[in-house]
Amino acid sequence: MSGAEVRTVRAGRRTVEVHRPGKVLVPADDGGTEYTKEDLVAYYRSVSAFVLPHLRDRPLMLERQPDGVDGPRFMQKNTPAHYPRWITRVEVPKESGTVCHTVCDDAATLAFLADQACLTLHRWLSRTGRLDRPDLMVFDLDPSGDDFGAVREAARWTGRLLDQLRLPSGLMTTGSRGLHVVVPLTGRHDFDEVRAFARDAAELLAAEHPDRLTTAARKQDRGDRLYLDTGRNAYAQTAVAPYTVRARPGAPVAVPITWDQLDDPDLGPRRWTVANAADQARTRPWSGLMSRGRALGPARRRLDALRGS
Repeated sequence: MSGAEVRTVRAGRRTVEVHRPGKVLVPADDGGTEYTKEDLVAYYRSVSAFVLPHLRDRPLMLERQPDGVDGPRFMQKNTPAHYPRWITRVEVPKESGTVCHTVCDDAATLAFLADQACLTLHRWLSRTGRLDRPDLMVFDLDPSGDDFGAVREAARWTGRLLDQLRLPSGLMTTGSRGLHVVVPLTGRHDFDEVRAFARDAAELLAAEHPDRLTTAARKQDRGDRLYLDTGRNAYAQTAVAPYTVRARPGAPVAVPITWDQLDDPDLGPRRWTVANAADQARTRPWSGLMSRGRALGPARRRLDALRGS
Protein backbone atom coordinates (compact mmCIF):
# COMPACT_ATOMS: atom_id res chain seq x y z
CA MET A 1 0.00 0.00 0.00
CA SER A 2 1.44 3.37 -0.93
CA GLY A 3 2.05 6.13 1.59
CA ALA A 4 -0.72 8.19 -0.01
CA GLU A 5 -3.23 5.53 1.08
CA VAL A 6 -2.32 5.73 4.76
CA ARG A 7 -2.36 8.76 7.02
CA THR A 8 -1.76 9.03 10.72
CA VAL A 9 -3.76 11.03 13.24
CA ARG A 10 -3.20 11.76 16.89
CA ALA A 11 -5.97 10.51 19.15
CA GLY A 12 -5.38 10.98 22.83
CA ARG A 13 -2.04 9.45 23.76
CA ARG A 14 -1.73 7.33 20.63
CA THR A 15 -1.18 7.65 16.90
CA VAL A 16 -3.72 5.84 14.74
CA GLU A 17 -3.37 4.94 11.07
CA VAL A 18 -6.18 5.84 8.68
CA HIS A 19 -6.19 3.55 5.65
CA ARG A 20 -7.62 4.75 2.34
CA PRO A 21 -8.68 8.07 3.93
CA GLY A 22 -10.29 9.31 0.71
CA LYS A 23 -12.67 6.35 0.40
CA VAL A 24 -16.23 7.63 0.21
CA LEU A 25 -18.41 6.08 2.91
CA VAL A 26 -21.47 8.32 2.50
CA PRO A 27 -22.03 9.50 -1.10
CA ALA A 28 -23.49 12.93 -1.79
CA ASP A 29 -27.28 12.77 -1.89
CA ASP A 30 -29.37 15.25 -3.92
CA GLY A 31 -26.50 17.67 -4.27
CA GLY A 32 -25.41 17.28 -0.63
CA THR A 33 -22.00 16.60 0.84
CA GLU A 34 -20.13 13.33 0.52
CA TYR A 35 -18.23 12.00 3.51
CA THR A 36 -15.02 10.01 3.35
CA LYS A 37 -13.35 7.77 5.89
CA GLU A 38 -11.09 10.69 6.77
CA ASP A 39 -14.20 12.79 7.47
CA LEU A 40 -15.58 10.05 9.73
CA VAL A 41 -12.35 9.85 11.70
CA ALA A 42 -12.21 13.65 12.01
CA TYR A 43 -15.80 13.75 13.24
CA TYR A 44 -15.27 11.14 15.93
CA ARG A 45 -12.10 12.89 17.06
CA SER A 46 -14.05 16.17 17.32
CA VAL A 47 -16.72 14.65 19.60
CA SER A 48 -14.58 12.16 21.52
CA ALA A 49 -14.81 14.15 24.78
CA PHE A 50 -18.61 14.05 24.53
CA VAL A 51 -19.17 10.50 23.32
CA LEU A 52 -16.63 8.61 25.46
CA PRO A 53 -18.49 9.06 28.77
CA HIS A 54 -21.42 7.25 27.13
CA LEU A 55 -19.23 4.39 25.87
CA ARG A 56 -16.70 3.66 28.62
CA ASP A 57 -17.01 0.26 30.27
CA ARG A 58 -19.84 -0.79 27.96
CA PRO A 59 -19.69 -3.75 25.54
CA LEU A 60 -20.35 -2.61 21.99
CA MET A 61 -21.92 -3.98 18.86
CA LEU A 62 -20.21 -2.38 15.88
CA GLU A 63 -22.10 -1.52 12.70
CA ARG A 64 -19.47 -1.60 9.94
CA GLN A 65 -19.83 -0.77 6.25
CA PRO A 66 -16.39 -1.10 4.62
CA ASP A 67 -17.81 -0.23 1.19
CA GLY A 68 -19.91 2.67 2.45
CA VAL A 69 -23.61 3.02 3.13
CA ASP A 70 -24.50 1.53 -0.26
CA GLY A 71 -22.51 -1.65 0.44
CA PRO A 72 -22.97 -4.64 2.75
CA ARG A 73 -23.48 -4.01 6.45
CA PHE A 74 -21.76 -6.07 9.14
CA MET A 75 -23.03 -6.18 12.72
CA GLN A 76 -19.91 -7.14 14.65
CA LYS A 77 -20.00 -8.41 18.22
CA ASN A 78 -16.75 -10.39 18.45
CA THR A 79 -13.48 -8.43 18.45
CA PRO A 80 -11.21 -9.61 15.59
CA ALA A 81 -7.79 -10.95 16.54
CA HIS A 82 -6.02 -8.29 14.45
CA TYR A 83 -7.38 -5.40 16.53
CA PRO A 84 -4.57 -3.71 18.53
CA ARG A 85 -3.84 -5.20 21.94
CA TRP A 86 -4.38 -1.83 23.60
CA ILE A 87 -8.08 -1.90 22.76
CA THR A 88 -10.16 -2.97 25.76
CA ARG A 89 -12.18 -6.16 25.43
CA VAL A 90 -14.65 -7.98 27.64
CA GLU A 91 -15.59 -11.66 27.54
CA VAL A 92 -19.36 -12.01 27.76
CA PRO A 93 -20.88 -15.45 28.43
CA LYS A 94 -23.30 -16.96 25.95
CA GLU A 95 -24.93 -20.36 25.60
CA SER A 96 -22.14 -21.95 23.57
CA GLY A 97 -19.17 -20.11 25.06
CA THR A 98 -18.30 -16.43 25.16
CA VAL A 99 -18.27 -13.36 22.94
CA CYS A 100 -15.30 -10.99 23.14
CA HIS A 101 -16.90 -7.55 22.80
CA THR A 102 -14.95 -4.39 22.02
CA VAL A 103 -15.10 -1.66 24.67
CA CYS A 104 -14.34 1.93 23.63
CA ASP A 105 -12.54 3.54 26.55
CA ASP A 106 -10.43 6.16 24.81
CA ALA A 107 -10.10 8.46 21.80
CA ALA A 108 -7.64 6.16 20.05
CA THR A 109 -10.11 3.27 20.05
CA LEU A 110 -12.79 5.60 18.69
CA ALA A 111 -10.49 6.69 15.85
CA PHE A 112 -9.43 3.10 15.14
CA LEU A 113 -13.06 1.96 14.87
CA ALA A 114 -13.77 4.80 12.46
CA ASP A 115 -10.81 3.59 10.35
CA GLN A 116 -12.50 0.17 10.33
CA ALA A 117 -15.53 1.88 8.70
CA CYS A 118 -17.56 1.49 11.87
CA LEU A 119 -20.11 4.20 11.30
CA THR A 120 -22.48 3.35 14.15
CA LEU A 121 -21.74 2.30 17.72
CA HIS A 122 -24.44 0.36 19.57
CA ARG A 123 -23.88 0.13 23.32
CA TRP A 124 -25.06 -2.12 26.10
CA LEU A 125 -27.21 -0.55 28.80
CA SER A 126 -24.97 -2.08 31.49
CA ARG A 127 -21.25 -1.90 32.21
CA THR A 128 -18.48 -4.48 32.26
CA GLY A 129 -18.30 -4.68 36.04
CA ARG A 130 -22.02 -5.53 36.37
CA LEU A 131 -23.23 -6.86 33.06
CA ASP A 132 -26.55 -8.02 34.50
CA ARG A 133 -27.40 -4.65 36.14
CA PRO A 134 -28.31 -1.91 33.66
CA ASP A 135 -27.72 1.70 34.61
CA LEU A 136 -29.83 3.00 31.73
CA MET A 137 -33.43 2.47 30.63
CA VAL A 138 -34.50 3.37 27.09
CA PHE A 139 -37.87 4.06 25.50
CA ASP A 140 -37.59 3.95 21.70
CA LEU A 141 -40.31 6.08 20.07
CA ASP A 142 -40.71 4.45 16.67
CA PRO A 143 -43.26 6.03 14.29
CA SER A 144 -45.05 4.00 11.64
CA GLY A 145 -43.81 6.41 8.96
CA ASP A 146 -42.02 9.74 8.86
CA ASP A 147 -44.58 11.62 10.95
CA PHE A 148 -42.33 13.44 13.41
CA GLY A 149 -45.33 15.20 14.89
CA ALA A 150 -46.40 11.85 16.31
CA VAL A 151 -42.92 11.42 17.79
CA ARG A 152 -43.05 14.83 19.50
CA GLU A 153 -46.46 13.97 20.91
CA ALA A 154 -45.28 10.61 22.26
CA ALA A 155 -42.14 12.19 23.73
CA ARG A 156 -44.20 14.75 25.65
CA TRP A 157 -46.49 12.07 27.06
CA THR A 158 -43.52 9.89 28.01
CA GLY A 159 -41.73 12.81 29.64
CA ARG A 160 -44.78 13.77 31.67
CA LEU A 161 -45.21 10.22 32.93
CA LEU A 162 -41.55 10.00 33.94
CA ASP A 163 -41.89 13.32 35.74
CA GLN A 164 -44.87 11.90 37.65
CA LEU A 165 -42.71 8.89 38.55
CA ARG A 166 -39.90 11.30 39.57
CA LEU A 167 -37.44 9.76 37.16
CA PRO A 168 -34.99 12.14 35.42
CA SER A 169 -34.85 11.61 31.67
CA GLY A 170 -33.16 12.89 28.53
CA LEU A 171 -34.16 13.04 24.87
CA MET A 172 -32.02 11.95 21.95
CA THR A 173 -32.57 12.08 18.22
CA THR A 174 -31.76 8.73 16.64
CA GLY A 175 -30.55 9.91 13.25
CA SER A 176 -33.24 7.64 11.81
CA ARG A 177 -36.97 8.33 12.32
CA GLY A 178 -37.73 8.67 16.00
CA LEU A 179 -36.43 9.69 19.40
CA HIS A 180 -35.05 7.84 22.39
CA VAL A 181 -36.05 8.76 25.93
CA VAL A 182 -33.16 7.75 28.20
CA VAL A 183 -33.48 7.29 31.98
CA PRO A 184 -30.33 6.97 34.15
CA LEU A 185 -30.54 4.27 36.85
CA THR A 186 -28.44 3.33 39.86
CA GLY A 187 -27.72 -0.18 38.56
CA ARG A 188 -29.46 -1.89 41.51
CA HIS A 189 -32.00 -3.76 39.41
CA ASP A 190 -31.50 -6.61 36.94
CA PHE A 191 -32.63 -6.52 33.33
CA ASP A 192 -35.88 -8.38 34.01
CA GLU A 193 -36.95 -5.74 36.55
CA VAL A 194 -35.99 -2.83 34.32
CA ARG A 195 -37.63 -4.27 31.23
CA ALA A 196 -40.83 -5.06 33.15
CA PHE A 197 -40.94 -1.51 34.48
CA ALA A 198 -40.42 0.00 31.02
CA ARG A 199 -43.04 -2.32 29.51
CA ASP A 200 -45.62 -1.44 32.19
CA ALA A 201 -44.95 2.28 31.76
CA ALA A 202 -45.33 1.97 27.97
CA GLU A 203 -48.54 -0.04 28.33
CA LEU A 204 -49.97 2.62 30.64
CA LEU A 205 -49.21 5.29 28.02
CA ALA A 206 -50.72 3.16 25.26
CA ALA A 207 -53.85 2.59 27.35
CA GLU A 208 -54.22 6.34 27.86
CA HIS A 209 -53.72 7.08 24.15
CA PRO A 210 -54.93 3.93 22.36
CA ASP A 211 -55.47 5.64 19.01
CA ARG A 212 -51.97 7.13 18.94
CA LEU A 213 -49.65 4.68 20.74
CA THR A 214 -49.11 0.93 20.80
CA THR A 215 -46.84 -1.65 22.41
CA ALA A 216 -47.67 -4.31 19.79
CA ALA A 217 -44.47 -6.04 18.72
CA ARG A 218 -45.93 -7.21 15.39
CA LYS A 219 -45.94 -4.49 12.73
CA GLN A 220 -49.23 -5.67 11.27
CA ASP A 221 -50.88 -5.06 14.65
CA ARG A 222 -49.74 -1.44 14.97
CA GLY A 223 -51.61 0.25 12.15
CA ASP A 224 -50.50 3.86 11.90
CA ARG A 225 -49.85 4.17 15.65
CA LEU A 226 -46.44 5.00 17.09
CA TYR A 227 -44.67 1.99 18.60
CA LEU A 228 -43.36 2.38 22.16
CA ASP A 229 -40.46 -0.04 21.96
CA THR A 230 -39.02 -1.17 25.29
CA GLY A 231 -37.30 -4.29 23.98
CA ARG A 232 -33.84 -2.75 24.25
CA ASN A 233 -34.08 -3.09 28.04
CA ALA A 234 -33.01 -6.73 27.98
CA TYR A 235 -29.73 -8.50 28.60
CA ALA A 236 -27.30 -8.30 25.66
CA GLN A 237 -29.55 -5.89 23.75
CA THR A 238 -28.08 -2.60 22.60
CA ALA A 239 -29.12 0.97 21.85
CA VAL A 240 -27.49 3.45 19.51
CA ALA A 241 -24.95 5.57 21.40
CA PRO A 242 -25.12 9.35 21.71
CA TYR A 243 -23.21 11.21 18.96
CA THR A 244 -22.87 8.13 16.78
CA VAL A 245 -23.22 8.37 12.98
CA ARG A 246 -26.04 6.54 11.22
CA ALA A 247 -25.49 4.76 7.92
CA ARG A 248 -27.89 6.90 5.94
CA PRO A 249 -27.59 9.56 3.22
CA GLY A 250 -26.36 12.84 4.65
CA ALA A 251 -24.55 11.11 7.54
CA PRO A 252 -27.10 11.97 10.26
CA VAL A 253 -26.03 11.67 13.89
CA ALA A 254 -27.88 10.52 17.02
CA VAL A 255 -27.75 13.61 19.24
CA PRO A 256 -28.87 14.35 22.82
CA ILE A 257 -31.19 17.33 23.06
CA THR A 258 -32.90 19.25 25.86
CA TRP A 259 -36.60 18.88 26.55
CA ASP A 260 -37.02 22.52 25.52
CA GLN A 261 -35.68 21.69 22.07
CA LEU A 262 -38.66 19.41 21.53
CA ASP A 263 -40.64 22.59 20.78
CA ASP A 264 -38.18 23.77 18.11
CA PRO A 265 -40.09 23.72 14.78
CA ASP A 266 -36.86 22.81 12.97
CA LEU A 267 -36.29 19.70 15.08
CA GLY A 268 -36.26 16.39 13.26
CA PRO A 269 -34.67 12.99 13.83
CA ARG A 270 -31.96 13.71 11.25
CA ARG A 271 -31.42 17.40 11.96
CA TRP A 272 -27.79 16.94 13.04
CA THR A 273 -25.13 15.42 10.83
CA VAL A 274 -21.38 14.90 10.80
CA ALA A 275 -21.16 18.56 9.73
CA ASN A 276 -22.82 20.12 12.78
CA ALA A 277 -23.35 17.57 15.58
CA ALA A 278 -20.26 18.80 17.45
CA ASP A 279 -21.92 22.23 17.79
CA GLN A 280 -24.89 20.65 19.57
CA ALA A 281 -22.56 18.55 21.73
CA ARG A 282 -20.79 21.67 22.99
CA THR A 283 -24.07 22.96 24.44
CA ARG A 284 -24.03 19.91 26.79
CA PRO A 285 -27.77 19.21 26.52
CA TRP A 286 -27.65 16.40 29.10
CA SER A 287 -25.57 18.36 31.61
CA GLY A 288 -25.78 16.59 34.98
CA LEU A 289 -28.33 14.02 33.80
CA MET A 290 -26.15 10.91 34.00
CA SER A 291 -25.23 11.67 37.62
CA ARG A 292 -28.90 11.60 38.65
CA GLY A 293 -29.53 7.87 38.39
CA ARG A 294 -32.49 6.56 40.36
CA ALA A 295 -33.50 3.24 41.86
CA LEU A 296 -36.84 1.98 40.55
CA GLY A 297 -38.42 0.99 43.88
CA PRO A 298 -40.22 4.29 44.61
CA ALA A 299 -41.03 4.80 40.92
CA ARG A 300 -42.48 1.28 40.73
CA ARG A 301 -44.85 2.05 43.60
CA ARG A 302 -45.97 5.25 41.90
CA LEU A 303 -46.40 3.46 38.58
CA ASP A 304 -48.47 0.67 40.12
CA ALA A 305 -50.68 3.29 41.77
CA LEU A 306 -51.27 5.00 38.44
CA ARG A 307 -52.01 1.68 36.72
CA GLY A 308 -54.53 0.79 39.42
CA SER A 309 -56.33 4.12 39.43
